[in-house]
Amino acid sequence: MTSNDDILRALGRVEGRLTGIEENVALLRQEMGDEKANAHDSRAAIHKRLDEQARQIAHLDTRVAISGGADAQIRAEIGTLKETVEKNQETVGPALEEWKRMKSIGYGISGLIAFAGLTTGGIVAYASDGAVAALRHWLKIS
Repeated sequence: MTSNDDILRALGRVEGRLTGIEENVALLRQEMGDEKANAHDSRAAIHKRLDEQARQIAHLDTRVAISGGADAQIRAEIGTLKETVEKNQETVGPALEEWKRMKSIGYGISGLIAFAGLTTGGIVAYASDGAVAALRHWLKIS
């Protein structure tokens, strides 16, 4: 039979092992708590980034919608301006043609005046020798 000492020793070993198991369980609980806290922080960071991405996408959608509306408005304005320019060209076209005709007539008149001036200058230069001789004869200058 086993003595009380053997039983007490066996109980001491069991108690020691239970204490070791309790310490291990406490360490596991602490590690699990740390991992749980880290997982919570990680999920919070991911959710924060996802919320930021959703905000940026919504902002981008708003910008695209605004740009599309502005683009359509600009195209409409360009169409209106194009029609106005075409109407103005039709209205101003005859006046421009008349101006071009007057300009070419002005060039012709300027050319005639220049030719007349050169001709008059040539005649005066040619006649000046004879006029000088006549004037000297009249004044009796030798």
